[in-house]
Amino acid sequence: MSAAWIPVLCLGGYAPPAAPRPLAPIPIAITCSTRGLDIRKEKVDVLCPGGCPLEEFSVFGNIVYASVSSICGAAVHRGVISNSGGPVRVYSLPGRENYSSVDANGIQSQTLSRWSASFTVTKGKSGTQEATGLAVSTARPPTGKRLKKTPEKKTGNKDCKADIAFLIDGSFNIGQRRFNLQKNFVGKVALMLGIGTEGPHVGLVQASEHPKIEFYLKNFTSAKDVLFAIKEVGFRGGNSNTGKALKHTAQKFFTSDAGVRKGIPKVVVVFIDGWPSDDIEEAGIVAREFGVNVFIVSVAKPIPEELGMVQDVAFVDKAVCRSNGFFSYHMPNWFGTTKYVKPLVQKLCSHEQMMCSKTCYNSVNIAFLIDGSSSVGDSNFRLMLEFVSNIAKTFEISDIGAKIAAVQFTYDQRTEFSFTDYNTKENVLAVIRNIRYMSGGTATGDAISFTVRNVFGPVRESPNKNFLVIVTDGQSYDDVRGPAAAAHDAGITIFSVGVAWAPLDDLKDMASKPKESHAFFTREFTGLEPIVSDVIRGICRDFLESQQ
Repeated sequence: MSAAWIPVLCLGGYAPPAAPRPLAPIPIAITCSTRGLDIRKEKVDVLCPGGCPLEEFSVFGNIVYASVSSICGAAVHRGVISNSGGPVRVYSLPGRENYSSVDANGIQSQTLSRWSASFTVTKGKSGTQEATGLAVSTARPPTGKRLKKTPEKKTGNKDCKADIAFLIDGSFNIGQRRFNLQKNFVGKVALMLGIGTEGPHVGLVQASEHPKIEFYLKNFTSAKDVLFAIKEVGFRGGNSNTGKALKHTAQKFFTSDAGVRKGIPKVVVVFIDGWPSDDIEEAGIVAREFGVNVFIVSVAKPIPEELGMVQDVAFVDKAVCRSNGFFSYHMPNWFGTTKYVKPLVQKLCSHEQMMCSKTCYNSVNIAFLIDGSSSVGDSNFRLMLEFVSNIAKTFEISDIGAKIAAVQFTYDQRTEFSFTDYNTKENVLAVIRNIRYMSGGTATGDAISFTVRNVFGPVRESPNKNFLVIVTDGQSYDDVRGPAAAAHDAGITIFSVGVAWAPLDDLKDMASKPKESHAFFTREFTGLEPIVSDVIRGICRDFLESQQ
C-alpha cells in the first residue's frame, strides 16, 4: 500500500502574503493659527500642537465655523481636543449668512454676519506614522520655497492709532462694477494704514436700503484678514440711505463690546457716490454727539442737471466732523484711485486733528503739585494722595490720551513722575499710592515755577490742554503771584485747593479766572473728597470753552 500524501508545514517555508491592513490617515501638522481657508480639502486630518494661547484664537461661529477661524481654536471650542493638542478631522462646508457667538471650553467665539466658506471638526485618528511635513500655516505655498513660520499677531503702526469704520455705498446708485472698485480702494487704504493690535483697527458697514455691519473692529487685527473680509462683502442694492447708515454706525458700531478702545479716536469714513438719498445732516449731529469723527469721501459729484435731485447741495459740510476742509475728501471717479490712497491715510492717522473724539477725559495734561510740608503729617498726606488718585482715575490715560504728572514740594521740589513716564491708568494710580512723604517747609511759588519749567516744558507742543492742580495746607514762604501769572501766560489753567491753614488770598492769587470757580478750601483733610467732583467738572468746563 502506497504511503498517503501528507502535507507538512515547514517553518521558514513560503506562504502567500496576507492582505495589508489599511493605515490610519497620516495627519498634517498645523500651527495654532492655521485657518480653515488655509487647507483646501473637503476632508483632511490635521495635528494641532499643544500649548496654544487660548486668548489668541480667532474663532467665528459654533459647531459650524467660518473658514477664517483657527482650526485648532475651533477644535478646542467644540471640545474635540483640549489645549494639549491632538488629531482633528476637518470637513469643508458651504458659507453661511450668520455665525453665532458662543462661550465654550475657555474660548469665546465671535459673531460674523457672512462668510463664503465654513468648516466643522470632529475627533481625528492618529496615524501609525509621524505627522507629515512642516506645519501648515498658509494655503498652497510656492513650489520649492520653505514655508514661513506664521508670525505672531502684528502690533501694527503704533503712530496711527484709530478705530475706523469704513461706511461703503452699496446702493443701486453705485452699481456692481463701481461697488467692486470701491472695495478695491478701501482694501488699499486698509493695507497702508498698518492694521495691528496696537495700531489702527477697522470694520466695515454697508449702506443700502438698510445698513449692515459687515464686520466689527474686534474681528480682525491683521491687514491680510481685513482684505479677505472686504473681498467677501456682497453687493446689497437699494437706495443709498447714507444718513440712516451713518446714524446706525455711530450708535451700534462704536461700542466696547464691538472692540472700541478707550482713548483712541473714533472715525467713520463715509463713501458717497453722487449724493445721499436721505438726510445726512441729522446723522452727522448724532455722530458728533457720540464723539465720532466723520470723514466724507465724495466720488463723482452731481453734474449741474442733477443738482435738482440733491436734497441738500451742502450735505458734505453739514455731515463732517468740522467744516474746516480736513474732514472732506473728493475723488473724481473710481478709476485710477491709487494716488488718492496715501493722502487719505495721512489724514486718518492725524489723531491730533480728530476734534470730534477729543473730550476733557482724553485730551488733557494734568499735573498735581502736592504739599509735602511738615504741617501736613503722614496720615493727612495719604488723604491728599487719595484726592489726587480720585481725580486722576476719572480720565482716559494713554499715550495719545490724557496724561498725568505729579510733583511734591517743601522748600525743595521732587518730580514724582512726568507726563511721559506712564501711559496706563493702572500704572499712574500705583505710582501715586507709593509716593513717599518728604516733610519740610513750604515754598509754593518756587514749586510752581519748577513745575512749569520741568513738567510742562517738555510737552509744550502737545495738543492737549494743560491743567495744574495745587494742593496745600499752609502759607507759602515765598511769592506765589508772579509764578502763577507766568503759568497762566504759558496757557496753564490752575486750580488751587487749600486745607486747614492755607490762606484764601494765596489760593485766589494762584487760581485761574474766574477765581471763585478755580479756588477751593476745606478746614479738614477729610473735606477733600467732595472737592474731587468740583475739580473734574471745572476741568471739563474749561476744556469745552477752549474748544469753542
